[in-house]
Amino acid sequence: MKEYPTFVTHLECSYTGKVYQADKLHGLSEDGKPLLVKYDLEKLSESVTKESLNTRLPEFWRYREFLPVRKSENIVRLGEIMTPLLPATNLQQEWGSGEILIKDEGRLPTGSFKARGLALAVAMAKELGVERMAMPTNGNAGAALAAYCSRAGIETFVFCPDDTPKVNVDEISFLGAKTFLANGFINDCGRVVGEGKVQMNWFDTSTLKEPYRIEGKKTMGLELAEQLNWEMPDVIIYPTGGGTGLIGMWKAFDELEQIGWIGSERPRMVAVQAEGCAPIVKAFNEGNRHAEPWKNAETIAAGIRVPAAVGDFLILDAVRESDGFAVSVSDGEINSAHRECALKEGVLLCPEGAATLAALKKELTSGRIKRNEQVILFNCATGLKYPMQTSHNFINLQEPVNYDWIEGSL
Repeated sequence: MKEYPTFVTHLECSYTGKVYQADKLHGLSEDGKPLLVKYDLEKLSESVTKESLNTRLPEFWRYREFLPVRKSENIVRLGEIMTPLLPATNLQQEWGSGEILIKDEGRLPTGSFKARGLALAVAMAKELGVERMAMPTNGNAGAALAAYCSRAGIETFVFCPDDTPKVNVDEISFLGAKTFLANGFINDCGRVVGEGKVQMNWFDTSTLKEPYRIEGKKTMGLELAEQLNWEMPDVIIYPTGGGTGLIGMWKAFDELEQIGWIGSERPRMVAVQAEGCAPIVKAFNEGNRHAEPWKNAETIAAGIRVPAAVGDFLILDAVRESDGFAVSVSDGEINSAHRECALKEGVLLCPEGAATLAALKKELTSGRIKRNEQVILFNCATGLKYPMQTSHNFINLQEPVNYDWIEGSL
């Protein structure tokens, strides 16, 4: 059994700063707020260098010193590659913008960036002796939990709103989770999980209700910094529901600065939501640190249909500290961006990823994003899981093929 060099010192309430012991099972803090993992960054910096990363596999476990898993036997691998940065050169030229790069997280296991957070959450659950996990999901997180738990031998219960895309529900079930549909939103499903903890003896793996999904999502920031040669982009546009990834990247940048790998400059963080579910945008515009729950949430982008986020203040703090902003886009704008990226870049976005492109287009026009700024868009899942706007015709091969008709038909 190999032990990795791990530099975790303690956990800390993100709201009050109260310290909690490491290597114990924790959910939220006593104040009902997310816990953050803290490290001895001085010792960490003595253990790894930028150059030493180049000798390691191109996967997010290459950043193991920045992660909390102590024993290698508890790592659950399903092929967590470093995801590519795809240049959107055609749109960049057409829009007269600065460099546009799409971070394509759809290449990860189960086809979404949820694999990052759940790989760490399940590894730590295994390390801390958890035998049963449960979560609410709009789709992709449940699939990732089911896959990693099946690999780790942990029993899984997943609760989905009853309008969750069928492909996601089938994936969750097929990967081994006990799967339930409920007539409500993700926060309603979260209530089922929370209220069942004592009777069902499961660990609540809801977004930000355990400390380690943030650490998994943090690898997006570490990876992005390395891919950009330890320079920060001007803007990161991120599809925001629970906001774990935005919070995790902000944490990663802080840790990288503290060990001297980057300077004090930060990208402007832009949180994108759908007009039909935009609690963070509303709170940002009103100058509030907390977001009110959104009523009657509705959008085609299921992954960002989160009426209430437990880490709302962490999202808003990062956005404001970075001089960023929060913006909402309509379902029509999401559909238009989805199609435009497919036709002009050959990149199949998920609806949430398309929301980031729609936001970029809107804010280039408004001027909140300058036309000389380098922008990173996060495509958080493979577009293959979602409906596509298609057009096709039928050829009857029992008749002569009419090529003139073929040329003008589509």
